[in-house]
Amino acid sequence: MTAIHPTAIIEPGAHLGAEVTIGPYCHIGPNVVLHDRVQLASHVVVAGRTTIGADSKVYSFASLGTPPQALKYAGEPSELTIGAGCTIREHVTMNPGTAFGRMLTDIGEKCFIMVGCHVAHDCSVGNHVVMANNATLGGHVVVGDYANLGGLAAVHQWVRIGRYAMIGGMSGVDSDVIPYGTVMGDRARLSGLNLIGLKRRGFSRETIHALRTAYRVLFAHEGTMAERLDDVTELFASNDPVMDIVGFMRADSSRTICQPAS
Repeated sequence: MTAIHPTAIIEPGAHLGAEVTIGPYCHIGPNVVLHDRVQLASHVVVAGRTTIGADSKVYSFASLGTPPQALKYAGEPSELTIGAGCTIREHVTMNPGTAFGRMLTDIGEKCFIMVGCHVAHDCSVGNHVVMANNATLGGHVVVGDYANLGGLAAVHQWVRIGRYAMIGGMSGVDSDVIPYGTVMGDRARLSGLNLIGLKRRGFSRETIHALRTAYRVLFAHEGTMAERLDDVTELFASNDPVMDIVGFMRADSSRTICQPAS
């Protein structure tokens, strides 16, 4: 059963699914779509062309879909989409895309976004991503599935965070982070693989061993990076997780790959 508190403001044109709950003093804009069983606690603002997936829960004082914090934004009808089953805690802010980006900011399914986090314009966040308190994504950041960002981590615009990566708390990330990697520090440096995360997600010992071997080859001091990528490809062509790293490192990017400390 849909439950809307009498103090909530629902603008004409907003679309509400079945069994939606909207708490006191929420404000829902005219172009908002809330899918089935979305729950909004008190004082939530959902503005712009924002869509929130089924079974997501948004806590008090979150602000979703308000205009991007970008000087070149000129009111274009960009979007913010949030997948099903997400938890968005207090004081989270998320902005839609821009015309000089993708016109879209998208959040995957079953993400856990903790207190005070920010997702800027044109970001793309995968499924099952965890952002701990006050973690921040600059514009155009791409975050892969199952990545974890520690509290107070800050990711520079245009950076890519690979799937299953772990960003240590209070890290400043200005380079691309390989899938399955762990980084920490200011400025963040690779400190190895996210072994704890891989074990928790059920990766086999054989797969983890292959990833560790590939990591040592990729970040050895001998040869060029191109040569080391070719060596790893030859050794592990049939190993999908290793090839995830190779493909990530070979993809076009405006950022360099985050390296281990020398």
